[in-house]
Amino acid sequence: MKEIQIHSLKETKEFAEKIAELLPRPALITLSGDLGAGKTTFTKSLGKALGVKGTINSPTFTILKSYEMGDGWMLHHVDAYRLEGIVQELGIEECFDEGVCVIEWPDYIAHALPKERLDIQIQNGVDEQRVFIINATGKVYEQIVEELK
Repeated sequence: MKEIQIHSLKETKEFAEKIAELLPRPALITLSGDLGAGKTTFTKSLGKALGVKGTINSPTFTILKSYEMGDGWMLHHVDAYRLEGIVQELGIEECFDEGVCVIEWPDYIAHALPKERLDIQIQNGVDEQRVFIINATGKVYEQIVEELK
C-alpha cells in the first residue's frame, strides 16, 4: 500500500501521467471514493496521457465508454454505480483484456473483477487536495506501486 498526497489538479494530472507510463497492456485500475472525489478527473488525465484524442467524460448513464488510445489499445471506462446488486455476467469481462480498463465504484461488481489489479481509493480533502491510497494485487501491479514516489 502506498499513500500519495495530492495538492492540486495539476498534481492529479501528473500522478495520472506517471501511472500511464507504468501500466502494462492489458491493465485494470479500480477507483473508489465519494462523489466528487476525483475519479473521473483522474481518468480523464490518465486517458490523455495514454493518447486518447477525444473528450473523456463520465459513463454514469451509459455504464461503459470506450476510447482508442495512442498505441491502438482501448481505454474502457466503467461506472459501476448503477450495477449494485446485479450478479449475472455483466458483459464487461472482455474489456479486461483489450487495453486499460478503469472501473469507478468497483465494490458494486467485486464478484466480476479479476484479482490482479491496481486499486486506488481517493479521499477528499480541502479544495483540490486529495489522498490517493494505492493497493496492488499481482506482481505487475506491485512493481508499479514500488515505482511511485
